[in-house]
Amino acid sequence: MSSNQTLVNVVKSEWIKFRTVRSSVMGVIVFFVLTLGLGGLISWAIRSHWSHSSVSDRLTFDPVSTSLAGIIFAQFAVGVIGVLFITSEYSSGSIRTTLTAVSNRLRLISAKTIVLAVTLIVVSEVVCFATFELGQSIFKGVVPTASLGTLDVLRSVLLAGAYLTLLTIAGFALGLIVRHSAACISIFVSILLIVPIIFAFLPQSWQNSYSKYLPSELGRSMMSPFPPAYHLGAWNASLILLVYVIVVYVVGVILMIRRDA
Repeated sequence: MSSNQTLVNVVKSEWIKFRTVRSSVMGVIVFFVLTLGLGGLISWAIRSHWSHSSVSDRLTFDPVSTSLAGIIFAQFAVGVIGVLFITSEYSSGSIRTTLTAVSNRLRLISAKTIVLAVTLIVVSEVVCFATFELGQSIFKGVVPTASLGTLDVLRSVLLAGAYLTLLTIAGFALGLIVRHSAACISIFVSILLIVPIIFAFLPQSWQNSYSKYLPSELGRSMMSPFPPAYHLGAWNASLILLVYVIVVYVVGVILMIRRDA
């Protein structure tokens, strides 16, 4: 094994690539803006109309998931970050150069995964905690608030960051399988957006039984102290989403190793 192909050196190389590629930088910026900006905007809208809320709405109000509502849109940004981290190299043809420099494909995939996972878990947790605190500060004095001192609340915010990180890895895995940016992004968006819309037209009994296994619904369960009716608990939802990601990731790794560049 060449000294310049050690996992540590490949990780360093991929980190330089990640922080200097425009798509990655812009993706992280969009992620911050969507999560923090929309979370704050939605929280302010809730505060402004709280006096007009019905008794039912007040009793079922969840200050945690509401302050984190920007994640509904930010989840698409992190998916795109994961997708483009691999597909952009196929689009430009630079993947051949990369594979020439790092002949061990498993080591290359591992390095890219480490860079993505570590970067996104840090960024996601920072932005989720910041968004939560912003929402609670907006709610204070008018709308019921939540505290990180409550274990269920702390768990929800932590798992919100984990949810976004898992989606990033899922996007990366899709990129390994499909290789084309537009096709990968379309598939990713369809899974998170189009499939839930289709489920909404199914009989209510089917929705209650099966919609809870959709990735987006698993995310809802993960970032709420009290998951919605007919949904899984936070830890079970996290485990199932992790299994989904592992399956897609393993398929992507196998195809990456076996196929030509």
